Amino acid sequence: MPKPGPRASRRTTVEETSAGGIVVDFSSQDLSVAVIARLNRAGRLEWCLPKGHLEGEETAAEAARREVEEETGISGQVICPLGTVDYWFTVTGIRIHKLVHHFLLRARSGTLTVDNDPDQEAVDAAWVPFDELRTRLSFANERRIVAAARPMVREWEM
Repeated sequence: MPKPGPRASRRTTVEETSAGGIVVDFSSQDLSVAVIARLNRAGRLEWCLPKGHLEGEETAAEAARREVEEETGISGQVICPLGTVDYWFTVTGIRIHKLVHHFLLRARSGTLTVDNDPDQEAVDAAWVPFDELRTRLSFANERRIVAAARPMVREWEM
């Protein structure tokens, strides 16, 4: 008897694109980076890089700059792309395929706050020394982006 083939998924698949990044205070001795905390579905605090969906016709770099400012209160200048993370997850039976474009940004102005986040997803924000980021961030894919960013951060350090 032939083996049954793989079952076709009847779930709807949605493609999403987001952008965000590592916003560095290059004037700080420890090259501090603004990160945010969100509560996951289980109510656990997860520290992550600021990011969010592209809006309208904006580019990934424009969205990264906007999202960083909305979620952290810090206005940044995009320096260079760092890479793209590609992953899948499911929400209420819908499969989501998400691409997140990450950029390196130079902090220009602002005060660290989550009060301006229109989505109110961020519940806390903190400046974390660059060398401590990998131990603070909750997600392995973001820790890999930080590792890839290390040589670029050192190159742009003043």
